[in-house]
Amino acid sequence: MLRRRETDAERILWSVLRNRQLEGHKFVRQYPVGNYIADFACREAMLVIELDGSRHVDSPTDVHRTAYLVSNGYTVLRIWNNDISQNLQGVAEAILAAISDRPSPGQRFALATLSPEGRGEAVAPPETIGRRKK
Repeated sequence: MLRRRETDAERILWSVLRNRQLEGHKFVRQYPVGNYIADFACREAMLVIELDGSRHVDSPTDVHRTAYLVSNGYTVLRIWNNDISQNLQGVAEAILAAISDRPSPGQRFALATLSPEGRGEAVAPPETIGRRKK
């Protein structure tokens, strides 16, 4: 369910992200991905930004949420609320760094085990090398 009221940290960060103010990147708030609602997302860069307060420390729910978002192709950037109020410029730089580190859309879902000799030729995962098929 979408929240009607945003937190102070969300309001402050949105003032930086809205209207393509961050180097022209388009962000949306309260973006649905499956059963989850991301605080912010840059759909073009497949980046989700989650703002976390103290209730998120060691949260198993957040671990599952992040795993789900990543399995759907998103990079997840978790930012502490106090970083928004104490280092907004650093937060903006971290967001830009996360966007610039994204691979091209055609390579977004490439396996980490791609062969260096040829694109698209997957190498067997290390745990399967030397095993016999049953």
